[in-house]
Amino acid sequence: MRIPSRAVKALAVAALPLALAACSSSSSPTAAEAAAKTKDPNAGLLTGTQLKKALAPASYFASGFTADPSLTRDTGDTFRAPATKSATEPKCADFGATGWIDLSGIEGVSFAQTTYIDKNTSAELDQEIDVYRGTTSSGVMTALAKVAAACPSYMDSDTHTKVKITGAKTAGLGDDAYTITVTDDAWESGTTLIATRVGTAVVSVLSTDGKDDGAASAKKLTEHILTSLKGRTAPDNAG
Repeated sequence: MRIPSRAVKALAVAALPLALAACSSSSSPTAAEAAAKTKDPNAGLLTGTQLKKALAPASYFASGFTADPSLTRDTGDTFRAPATKSATEPKCADFGATGWIDLSGIEGVSFAQTTYIDKNTSAELDQEIDVYRGTTSSGVMTALAKVAAACPSYMDSDTHTKVKITGAKTAGLGDDAYTITVTDDAWESGTTLIATRVGTAVVSVLSTDGKDDGAASAKKLTEHILTSLKGRTAPDNAG
């Protein structure tokens, strides 16, 4: 679950026309020249409003699935300051939460998320896109794999049974992808989590829909979002 953005809106910096620079007689840089040299760290990155449009719409989901308003959020047209949490022992049980991508310990500058739940079967489909500056998105994928490796299992507080966690790199999705499967013999169905990097963005989905622990529906939803993002994200070497 995400906290509403506290960041201020990023300001676009206009480049100083060469003609003005040529006719300047002062050796000291003007305010406009100084501003032109200051690169906007969020330049080219998608805002929460733009990311929201890339998420699968209500029409994508099968009959019976409805959005949970309390888990529908985005950062709007503003960017927030990036943050990295101190290295602590991961809360492995968070692999069963909607904001499981936060286990990487790295927070991006914008995001959008929604959760759809089937009122008849209680199956759940979560989708989220987070955007990061520079090469940070690659770091998120690396950190996530390390956390998954450090969390082979955890105890379910409701059933008091062991939940098993397995993870592996996944080919054929975006620039980089990692799939995590969460299962428990006491559950009717397991959960599939897929994190996929595409440029500066990381798409994360969660699915409990299907007899295959949600694997097929998670991949299908991921592919839909990746198609929506195609050609829109900045390369991860920006900045």
